[in-house]
Amino acid sequence: MKGLLKPLLGLAAATTLAAAPDERRSGYDFAGGEIRAMQDDDTANPGSLWVLQGEALWSKPVGADGRACADCHGDARVSMRGVAARYPAYDAALARPVDLEQRINQCRTEHQRAEPLAWESDDLLALTAFVARQSRGVPVAVSTKPELHPFGALGRELFRQRQGQLNLSCRQCHEDNWGKRLAGSVIPQAHPTGYPVYRLEWQTLGSLQRRLRSCMIGVRAEPFDYGAPQAVALELYLMERARGMPMDPPAVRP
Repeated sequence: MKGLLKPLLGLAAATTLAAAPDERRSGYDFAGGEIRAMQDDDTANPGSLWVLQGEALWSKPVGADGRACADCHGDARVSMRGVAARYPAYDAALARPVDLEQRINQCRTEHQRAEPLAWESDDLLALTAFVARQSRGVPVAVSTKPELHPFGALGRELFRQRQGQLNLSCRQCHEDNWGKRLAGSVIPQAHPTGYPVYRLEWQTLGSLQRRLRSCMIGVRAEPFDYGAPQAVALELYLMERARGMPMDPPAVRP
């Protein structure tokens, strides 16, 4: 990780938005009317099933200590309001940022003495969706602390780096060609305001890291491992680009 960060430590902390603030659009804006209607109606939004499961898990005692999330955090509608809008966040003990899924597993292992939940498991997606749901409508507000600057710079570099057999970068699609069509779908601006999202393509809920891996596989590159520092750095940069945009999880996407 140090080797990846060293060339970037001198980069400026501020990041330039891909589009002017009044031009930025979420994935919701690019979706068709039927998909937007599905997302707006909690009784029709498939992601609501995971939110309900997460709400049940929030109050369920687990681990050697038999403690529930609610025992520490109380009513999630109050204590978790705005939390997802601030992730990835810096973890002083690890000296690097962690995303929301990683923070949930940290709480499980450190405070509940329970086994971590597997990436993309229903339980981890459910807890993440339930926590993220409490930030619906809250503007993205990831920290601007100096400790995060090199990681945001790494994410920016990864966003611009060509990769895979197709020799494409994230930027080429989501900055240079947004609004155009690829395989029949509109290319969005890659603002991750709705994760975890229910993708009709997947027929299930999925994390932002799953989406990043899918894009990397699509350009025939070796995807980052789930939870890899590079993946979290890229998440951080994407959230920095979306700063100030309202959260809308769980979103529905094509």
